[in-house]
Amino acid sequence: MANTNLIALERDEKISAAAERLSMTRREFLQFCAALATTLGLPQGADAAVAEAVATKKRPSVIWLHFQECTGCTESMLRAEHPTLEKLILDVISLDYHETLFAAAGHQVEAARHTAMEQNKGQYILVIEGAIPTRDNGIYCKVGGKTAIELTRECAADAAAVIAIGSCASWGGMPSTDPNPTGAKGVAEVLGKPVVTIPGCPPNPYNFLSTVVHFLTFGKLPEVDHLGRPKFAYSRLIHENCERRAHFDAGRFAMEFGDAGHRQGYCLYKLGCKGPETYANCSVILFGDAGAGTWPVACGHPCIGCTEQGVGFQKPIHSLAKLKNIEPSAFLPRIVEEQGVGASLGAAALLAAVAGAAAGAGAMLTRNLGLSHQAEELEKAKKDGAQAKQSTEV
Repeated sequence: MANTNLIALERDEKISAAAERLSMTRREFLQFCAALATTLGLPQGADAAVAEAVATKKRPSVIWLHFQECTGCTESMLRAEHPTLEKLILDVISLDYHETLFAAAGHQVEAARHTAMEQNKGQYILVIEGAIPTRDNGIYCKVGGKTAIELTRECAADAAAVIAIGSCASWGGMPSTDPNPTGAKGVAEVLGKPVVTIPGCPPNPYNFLSTVVHFLTFGKLPEVDHLGRPKFAYSRLIHENCERRAHFDAGRFAMEFGDAGHRQGYCLYKLGCKGPETYANCSVILFGDAGAGTWPVACGHPCIGCTEQGVGFQKPIHSLAKLKNIEPSAFLPRIVEEQGVGASLGAAALLAAVAGAAAGAGAMLTRNLGLSHQAEELEKAKKDGAQAKQSTEV
């Protein structure tokens, strides 16, 4: 098809067939592809390439492993609406192994994994959800008789791409918090090489979907930052696009949950919001397909920094965030305002004595300065007189 004009594709039969598979009209399908291209930050004309790829290319095989996690990443995928999960796994990707969603169990599931790996060698996408325990040779998590370490290395060996979904898989997340009894680590650390990370607890499902569609369209994963996070989703601070940002700039803060400022939607910075030090697109694409206000800060709770290593699950929820790139005005009130209690009689008397001494010293200094000036003037007059006398005699 090789078309760079999205509207020109509307009457294409392959587009119509793809839209029908996804239970969309042709226009809805093209809008969906345009939204994905925009989310990825792709240039003009890329939306048509996305539409062509989804409509014509072979669905990428996906093998999805579960380790130390709460299955929240999968649960967030279950609630995606554009497209819904069954359309995603049946028409956009081929989810060939997923323990939570499989109806089968035991040997049948493991056989499906091996078959998918053999038939799609070098072409499948490996998705890992959950941290990997490494202490005591990884005995704290086993699936099918193999440790999480063994499964990760086995499945990653022939994968076209490895994606760590969720904060646990990205760097260890909640399981890796002190004292970390199982030695939980992220996928990249276990494999010893960079992987694409999509942190969040849980991450937004559209960040994962957009990453997979980018791979489907261009045959490669999107550009990532130094932590392996796709830049289209994790290059801006949450604080930059937060709907409460105007209140921050104006110095309007909620001081307690349920106070007047909190009820009026004031900034949650003083309640511990980590938005000023957390990179993610939560404030832009929201969460859960439930309409406006569907992300923690809009719902009234501070961001906990779940996408940011060293912030989420490390810093106390209500401790103050480190401001990155943005500093509050020096005229804004401090976090804890000091209260005066008044001076005692003794302190007042001491202050009066000090003030009196200072006043006396000031008066003496002024007097001395005046005398010094007079002496300088007399000395100058004497010199001028002596010079005038010499001139007259000559």
